[in-house]
Amino acid sequence: MWNWVASILSDPNTRWILLGCMLLGFSSGIIGSFTFLRRQSLMGDTLAHAALPGICIAFMLTETKSIGLFLFGALIAGIVATFGISWITRYSRIKQDAAMGIVLTVFFGIGVVMLTRIQHSASGSQSGLDKYLFGQAASMVLTDVYIMGGVCLVLLLACLLWFKEFKLVSFDPGFARGMGLPVGVLEQLILLLTVIAVVAGIQAVGVVLVAALLVTPAAAARCWTDSLALMVLLSGLFGAVSGSAGTVFSTLVPNLPTGPVTVLAATVLFIGSALLAPRRGLLARKLRSIQAKSAYIREEQATLQIGSAQPKTQKRGEL
Repeated sequence: MWNWVASILSDPNTRWILLGCMLLGFSSGIIGSFTFLRRQSLMGDTLAHAALPGICIAFMLTETKSIGLFLFGALIAGIVATFGISWITRYSRIKQDAAMGIVLTVFFGIGVVMLTRIQHSASGSQSGLDKYLFGQAASMVLTDVYIMGGVCLVLLLACLLWFKEFKLVSFDPGFARGMGLPVGVLEQLILLLTVIAVVAGIQAVGVVLVAALLVTPAAAARCWTDSLALMVLLSGLFGAVSGSAGTVFSTLVPNLPTGPVTVLAATVLFIGSALLAPRRGLLARKLRSIQAKSAYIREEQATLQIGSAQPKTQKRGEL
């Protein structure tokens, strides 16, 4: 077992990919918990698709393939997308889920048009921007791991500093507003942290699948506990396990992409949690239903036996 692990970690590139995917899964799981509880699971998908035009614009302006510039462009595009969603919901009768769908399709359509334009240009063959659609974790280097570590540290510190505020905003924004908390600012802060997590994960799993790292570990963690603190911790751990499993399986099997395998590993964790969780799991609920039905049947049988054992009273007028 240890020789097998040592053989996998003997390659420096594999170590960087493993560490980077674990940090990505952990940070995405932490901030994804608040997104999941606020019923904004589509937000991560929207921000991921909105990042594509930012990446394309950064390449068109600089004509260089720089990871830092791509991430900066994706961050700006994600921030613009969040303000676009807020503007639509505030100044129109369109609800937030419809606004997110509109922003997602518009930004992704613009990004695909730009990407096609770049691929048919003179420098398009060297851009490699199509890798950002589905991710290319194999291209991670030590610098990318440092970026992932910085993102993970920022998200972790933000959630620790504003944990109580995020908790109130997630469960009862009306009560938080009554306490004098800046609910609008806190909501925008959560969106900004979500943008940062999405941008950091684009290189590993791509704009199409990065939303799964925000939603799936949080949904799996929700099956195990009712405590928000424990849910955030479990979500981060599930994300880290998914990242490590995706890296290991993609290393063992040739030509297997790391990003999609990471998403599939997170899905397996969610299915296992949905089935085996002690309180919210499907098997546990089925078992409780069977036990309740059996108890009801036993109680009915006991009632019938007691009724049949009681002596019958004579009717009035009978001898």
